[in-house]
Amino acid sequence: MAGRYDSNPFDEEEVNPFSDPAVRGKSSGQSRFGGGGFFTTNSASVPPATNSRKEEAAARAGIVLEEKNWPPFFPIIHHDIANEIPIHLQRLQYVAFATYLGLFVCLLWNIVAVTTAWIKGEGVKIWFLAIIYFIAGVPGAYGLWYRPLYRAFRTESAMKFGWFFLFYLLHIGFCIFASVAPPIIFKGKSLTGVLPAVDVMGDDALVGIFYFIGFGLFCLESLVSIWVIQQVYMYFRGSGKAAEMKREAARGAMRAAL
Repeated sequence: MAGRYDSNPFDEEEVNPFSDPAVRGKSSGQSRFGGGGFFTTNSASVPPATNSRKEEAAARAGIVLEEKNWPPFFPIIHHDIANEIPIHLQRLQYVAFATYLGLFVCLLWNIVAVTTAWIKGEGVKIWFLAIIYFIAGVPGAYGLWYRPLYRAFRTESAMKFGWFFLFYLLHIGFCIFASVAPPIIFKGKSLTGVLPAVDVMGDDALVGIFYFIGFGLFCLESLVSIWVIQQVYMYFRGSGKAAEMKREAARGAMRAAL
């Protein structure tokens, strides 16, 4: 009688595919109605949002994601002329960047020269003023005229061009003034212009040489900066941005009046 309850060796064995963890793991990612169905049971099958998707979404929304990448050894600003500036404007942007670095060199050398004058007995006040020029001038130039020009070339914004012209003219005016350094407004010997260079040369030749080097740097910076603003203005007029800026200014004035 016991044989009546023995399993039939010819019957198909019932196998539960979910009893094997390996099989269960593989099948959990498939649909309930087959491998290519519509309803999936594995949440990992939905790909997470990636950085590239975020960048694409930001670009569609008009948001520019800027990663600090310059200088390479200690990134503090975003700067990528080769990939963000149109190729026909890259040379001009590079020269404009050279004038920004040139201002950095001029003000740094100004500190060196004024420090030598202070050591030789000219007083500590001119040294403090030289430090102030550097601390205010370098980041100020970046935020007030170099960055607006970079964005103007990248986005073709007429208002950014206007902002650049305003403050770049002030930059040129300061460089010309510093190359002469008359004893007005600023403390005369706190800038390495030609007048203080001639004055200190009679007292100490070394200090005079340092001041004349600073005078030459400010002169070179002034000349290159004048060339840059001429080239930017020619592009600004030729590209129709001048008319666009006038229209934007007129619309702004009308909105303000209403």
